[in-house]
Amino acid sequence: MSSALPLTRPAWQDRLATLPGSPNHIPAFFFAHGSPVLTLSNDSANPNPQMRALVQHAGLESPQANFLRDFGPALLAKYQPKGILVFSAHWETEGEQLVTDYGEENPLLMDYFNFSPELYQLKFSSRGDAQLSQRVVELFHEAGIRARLTSKDEARGRDGRGFEGPGLDHGVFIPFRLMFGEDLRSVPVVQASIDGSLSPERNWLLGKAITKLRGEGILVLSGGLTAHNLQDLTSFTPETANPLVREFNDAVSSAISLSDPTARKTALIALTHHKAFRLAHPREDHFVPIYIAAGAGEDGNVHVLSGFHGSQTVAFGS
Repeated sequence: MSSALPLTRPAWQDRLATLPGSPNHIPAFFFAHGSPVLTLSNDSANPNPQMRALVQHAGLESPQANFLRDFGPALLAKYQPKGILVFSAHWETEGEQLVTDYGEENPLLMDYFNFSPELYQLKFSSRGDAQLSQRVVELFHEAGIRARLTSKDEARGRDGRGFEGPGLDHGVFIPFRLMFGEDLRSVPVVQASIDGSLSPERNWLLGKAITKLRGEGILVLSGGLTAHNLQDLTSFTPETANPLVREFNDAVSSAISLSDPTARKTALIALTHHKAFRLAHPREDHFVPIYIAAGAGEDGNVHVLSGFHGSQTVAFGS
């Protein structure tokens, strides 16, 4: 893996132009799924200077948004996937994994609160696939993991529009709108929950359980962030982040870069014990999705596709 992190559009486009794998051997991806801020333009009125800086770093016109606009089409062109299985930091279940089976229209769970009304009118149209949903449950069962399907009739969380509902959460549909446009009908989308214990090892096993999908034409995307501290908005931008948070970001890059799979796994698991981990992640939810992708591609090479502070995107298992 090249030591230089791709931070500019030419650099990440070069990585995307040489994506590893093939339609019959698709890597598993940990991707920076962003936040509702991805919908905000730089001229959005906000009196908070930290929030303005965050919008510039991770908003609608940011490098992160531009990367996602390039990332989605590159994935579809390279792998021509038969389906997408996505995990998000915003859906965790304990004791039993849930897998969506939403039929011809995936509903949206707008699980964010106190934003402007326009953010509750966002559109993203996609469909599910009952066969893929059942296959995911089957693979979990084969690995000894309890799992079942969940339908539109079963609420999975609070919606910012004032009700409990089902649906793909904002860690899916907000980045997917940039990656695939507002209408993705050509490829079905199924979401599975992460392990609510937030254990690195248990989430690694989730990824390992579904690794066969990579050889069956299924694109596995696991979304989170390598830094996520809503109690300290300065942590999201490299210019303002605590030096220890930047040190943690560098430690993530170092762990990912290890070529030996066993050493890489050890280093990745150890990151939750890094002295700066709690400064970057008061709670583990946004970090453990990296273990799902790493588990699904544990024996292959690793390619960093974007190297933004707190928002790295990585291909595991090429």
